[in-house]
Amino acid sequence: MSTGILVLVEHLRGAVADITFEMLGAARKLSEALKGPVHAVVLGRDGAGLAARLGAADSVLVVDDPALEQPSADAAIGVLQQIMAQKQAALVLLGGTNVSFGLGARLSARTQLPFVNFCKGARVEGDALVLTSQLFGGKILSDVKLAGARGIVSVYPGAFPADPGRSDRTPPVEKLAVPVPAAKVIFQQFVEPETGDVDITKQTVLVAVGRGIQSADNIQLAEELARKLGGAVCASRPVIDQGWLPLSRQVGKSGMSVKPRVYLAFGISGAPEHWDGMQNSECIIAVNTDPKAPIFDGAHYGVVGDAVELLPLLTEKIQARKG
Repeated sequence: MSTGILVLVEHLRGAVADITFEMLGAARKLSEALKGPVHAVVLGRDGAGLAARLGAADSVLVVDDPALEQPSADAAIGVLQQIMAQKQAALVLLGGTNVSFGLGARLSARTQLPFVNFCKGARVEGDALVLTSQLFGGKILSDVKLAGARGIVSVYPGAFPADPGRSDRTPPVEKLAVPVPAAKVIFQQFVEPETGDVDITKQTVLVAVGRGIQSADNIQLAEELARKLGGAVCASRPVIDQGWLPLSRQVGKSGMSVKPRVYLAFGISGAPEHWDGMQNSECIIAVNTDPKAPIFDGAHYGVVGDAVELLPLLTEKIQARKG
């Protein structure tokens, strides 16, 4: 059995990413069966200041070094390997995000531990850890057994709830003196794109459009419905590729991940790449002319119909209901 679980904390400019709380919640549940502590690992300057938000961990391990503020893969892997040795931890959870995407396989090669990517589920069976891994964009789910609960795991964003990983408890902080390996790639500057468009990740209601919207002129039908509902318009990749909406409105694996209270999908087939970005919505309502469209497999409510015809009717009904 693993004697401890390491969770690599993802943070940027003082904000802890949701994937961190998802991993902490999953690690907390696993630790009950594995009988080992959960350590949150914070790399970078002022890491101790984040500890108050990481109360789900038994301890927060901080490596305070300017070279780790935006660490290269070489630096992060070298530090993690040393922490694993110090804490005798053989189970490491990493975020399956752009931030940590290149770490898992290389850390696995360094430590000779198995690596499981795209993890969407975890349970303990006897002395083994069974992980559910998503393959081929979600078309196949595969169970992988790690003997002795030893391995490197990349957790798929949104696969685990974040709330169990949040706690008001202030965990103990341990500052580690760990040499940071020299890196060939050095972070120089963080460049943030100009804002001004709607942040679809913060909307409670989203009206999503796909190929079934037929033309750019029909986008206004979705915008009118979104205004009546107090939400915003978003889209699947084909609409964005046509230039009908900006990239900031794209939902899916190559776009944004959203979880509004209501997600209305008009003319969207429901390919795995799009489903990945909106599957955590509280209520999914789908409209498509194809009764066999994959979107209906996961939607809470569905209508077989033409999006262009239904959009103005819904807007009219909502307006009448509002009085």
